Amino acid sequence: MAGPEQHDDRLVDWDLAARTATRLARPGPRVSAAEARRVVDVVREAAAESPPHVARVSQLLVPAGPPARVVERGAWARANVASFASLLSPVVDEALDERRARSARSSLRGLGVARRVTGVQLGSLLALLSSRVLGQYDALGEGPGTGDLLVVAPNVLAVQRELGLDLRDFARWVCLHEETHRVQFAAAPWLADHLRERARALSGDVLRGPGAGADRVAQTLRGLRGAVEGVRGSGTPASGSSGPGGSGLGVLDLATTADQRRALAEVTAVMALLEGHADVVMDDVGPSVVPTVATIRRRFSARRGSSRGLLDAVLRHGLGLEAKLRQYADGARFVRGVVGEVGTGGFNAVWSSPAALPLPEEVADPAAWVRRVHG
Repeated sequence: MAGPEQHDDRLVDWDLAARTATRLARPGPRVSAAEARRVVDVVREAAAESPPHVARVSQLLVPAGPPARVVERGAWARANVASFASLLSPVVDEALDERRARSARSSLRGLGVARRVTGVQLGSLLALLSSRVLGQYDALGEGPGTGDLLVVAPNVLAVQRELGLDLRDFARWVCLHEETHRVQFAAAPWLADHLRERARALSGDVLRGPGAGADRVAQTLRGLRGAVEGVRGSGTPASGSSGPGGSGLGVLDLATTADQRRALAEVTAVMALLEGHADVVMDDVGPSVVPTVATIRRRFSARRGSSRGLLDAVLRHGLGLEAKLRQYADGARFVRGVVGEVGTGGFNAVWSSPAALPLPEEVADPAAWVRRVHG
């Protein structure tokens, strides 16, 4: 008969992660109920207006789909816990089964504590990130919420106020970016499975690698928490380490072998493509749709390229957000370089098959992609 521990033998307590993220997510700008309703209405209207503009610029068909969900920060964090659980549960369950087969049961008794600690740390990190994300299209989950387009209204309002932008124009600009992601995955119906398989394979390699992968993930999360606490305590940004008790590891550093680093580079190249293409589309709709688009891009790029505080520096270092920021610039240069040589129709060959996706070295050399794909 199975003992009482069996039910709890998971590497991450996803439910606890969701509760932690909800509890710790900051509420956002203080506004009246009437103002909050107005912001939500503006964002919903902007999302509804986006599809034909994305279709015109991208020359891709816009799929039928549910309207964008305008959410608060806690809802975004919970949605991402569910997405992580859907994406990674098969991998971590398999890794745990292998660990059980190799280990005595006594060595697994500490998993109950470890999974709760990891759940709290994951929830804490998502709560921190929930104040930074403007929108998201979730294509990689496999349960409820997959294919949802989310726009985080408090963050749209916060950035609009910070940068002195027109709210309606900024909401349109954000929604154009996220709608482009929905169009990308519709144009390449194989892409979600491709990325899901690559992500799971890479995660599985890390979890099964030397040094107890699950413990390394937990160690990284602990290091990030230590970095935040160290920054708050010392008044100076962490530099070169993750602060007191930290490992110094970034999430991207978990890929340690040459094969893992190559696999990660290939996934990163695809993400650069997706983010860069969305950035190009949101800018190229032009002032007839977003009258202040040039002002938005100028001020937003300056904000994106600067560290805006100690916590910002910690998150960039620990979560690899510097690499994420480079994806936008590198990907946009790749898209514009390809379009400059073969036009938008020629660029759209990138959605035809996995073989047409840019290789890591081609992101910086669009002409190499054109030669390989178009001959």
